[in-house]
This record gives sequence, structure tokens and C-alpha cells, in this order.
Amino acid sequence: MIRMGTLAASDLDLVSLAPLLAGLAPADLSMLLDGAHMVSYPEAELLFSQGDKADRFFVMLEGRVSLFALTETGDQSIIEVFDPVCSFAEAAIFSSGVFPLNCEVAAGSRLVHVPAPQFLKRLADHRSLGLALLAGLSRRQAGLVHEISELKSKSPSQRLATFLLALAAKADKAGGGERVRLPLTKAVLASRIGIAPESLSRALNRLKAVGVETHGREVEITDIEALRRLVRESTGD
Repeated sequence: MIRMGTLAASDLDLVSLAPLLAGLAPADLSMLLDGAHMVSYPEAELLFSQGDKADRFFVMLEGRVSLFALTETGDQSIIEVFDPVCSFAEAAIFSSGVFPLNCEVAAGSRLVHVPAPQFLKRLADHRSLGLALLAGLSRRQAGLVHEISELKSKSPSQRLATFLLALAAKADKAGGGERVRLPLTKAVLASRIGIAPESLSRALNRLKAVGVETHGREVEITDIEALRRLVRESTGD
């Protein structure tokens, strides 16, 4: 059952880490988010569908959400996967007023829902805050351009290795060492890093040569330096 509540001070501290909102003073952030609420999702569910009215945007504090389009055959094509802490779907409230894609929220996620009418009115009343938000959007766009550039220049094996290294870095911070669990199904992961599912299987097999062993969604990295060297190599797949 979805649980909804008001924002705690600790939630606002996390929200301030989102690139869109990071340039705001605490008082301005609190003012802009007055009326926002926290929603916890114990089960995975559809957050919104393509064509729905964009009456809010979101800040991801815990968990994961996936933006996806539906192909002509009804299959999901993952466009982007969001991890904490970031905002998403804000472009729709500033432009068309409808969500251009579908969005699924993973079980165990916590999202801040920010109502669009109040947010936009406060921005109109405090126009100087718009410049701070534009700076945040520019930071996020720069990050996306860098990510796309990285994907285009890497082979399937290197793309997968880059993803696994990022997971390992998070596991190190949490005390998990070099054994990680894939947070996505293999089909979704393939779409996320821009390769075909069959290419993902081949990439997993190639990574065995640099000490990567997979057991379902559990992945053991026995030689992390070898994995890093693979990412730095010129493409050759």
C-alpha cells in the first residue's frame, strides 16, 4: 500500500542534492516545495503513462524509476533509469504539459511529488529563482551529454564494465566489497546501456576473461583493476 506524508527536514536536505535544485538557498527551496509530499512505494507500479497530464514533477530520494516507451509490439524500450538523488519529469511541466513517456517506479522507492501549479506560480512570483533552476538544468544536460558520449565511444563489453564499476563503487561505500547485485533485469540493463539483449550475453561472457563471474543477477568482480583497464582500452568488440 502506498504511503504518503509531509516532507521532513531530512527529506529537504536530500532534495537539495538534486542537480536541478542544488543552487537554491534553504529558505527558497522550502518555499518552492511548500505543498510537496513524500510518497513511499512498497511495490513496483506505473507512476504515469505517456499522454497523462503533467501536473507534477518528482524528486527521487530512494529506489529507482525507469522511463520507457512502448514499441509497436508492446515491448518496453528503456529510455532512462533514474537513481537517487535527482529530479525527473520537470521538463513536461515547463513545456507541453503532458508526460511524453511512461514511467515505472521500483519497489522500495521514495519520491517527492511536487505539484506543478504551486511550483510554477512561486517561480513566477520570484523570477530570480528561475536562473538558479536553469543552472541546475544545464548541469544535468551536461551530465547527459557526457553519458551519451561515453556510450557512443565504448564497445558493449566496455559499456557493461563501466556499469559494473559504478555498482562496485556504490557497494564499496556500503561495505559490500566487489560482489554486486544487478539492480535491473538483464533485458532492462541491455536497454539501459544501449545494446541488444544478445550483445549483453556476449559481453558477460567476454568479461569472464577479466575476472567477472555472474550467477543470475549476482556478479562477482575478482579483478577490479583488470575491469578498469578494459574500460580504458580502445574499442575492439
